[in-house]
Amino acid sequence: MSPKTTNILYWTITGLFSIFMIFSSIDNVTGGEQSRQFIHEYMGYPEYFIPWLGWAKIIGAIALLSPLPAQVKEWAYFGFLIDLVTAIYSFIALGSEPSGYALMLLFVAVLAFAYFLYHKRRRMIGAQTR
Repeated sequence: MSPKTTNILYWTITGLFSIFMIFSSIDNVTGGEQSRQFIHEYMGYPEYFIPWLGWAKIIGAIALLSPLPAQVKEWAYFGFLIDLVTAIYSFIALGSEPSGYALMLLFVAVLAFAYFLYHKRRRMIGAQTR
């Protein structure tokens, strides 16, 4: 894969993933009824956790899109992994059908691909500066 292709794929996948995470968190941050019903009433998480989760996803998305140090980006990727795996686990613990959490599995795969591209891109940039 050429450096240009890697760069385009990285920014496309990371951008789309980040946009999804931001849009999925807006209802959490604004205290929307849909988030409260789903996260609090259906999943059983405390109400005070909902805006925290929303802000964490927004901050993580901004971190992935910003020119921040690699360690910050690593934490953002890890935070998103924890968020998605916890969502999958919650669905399974509640006895949901696989169709209820299949989309989360897809987002874990997208996150893993973005992470792979992130490291491939960093190696290529590092090789160019030597």
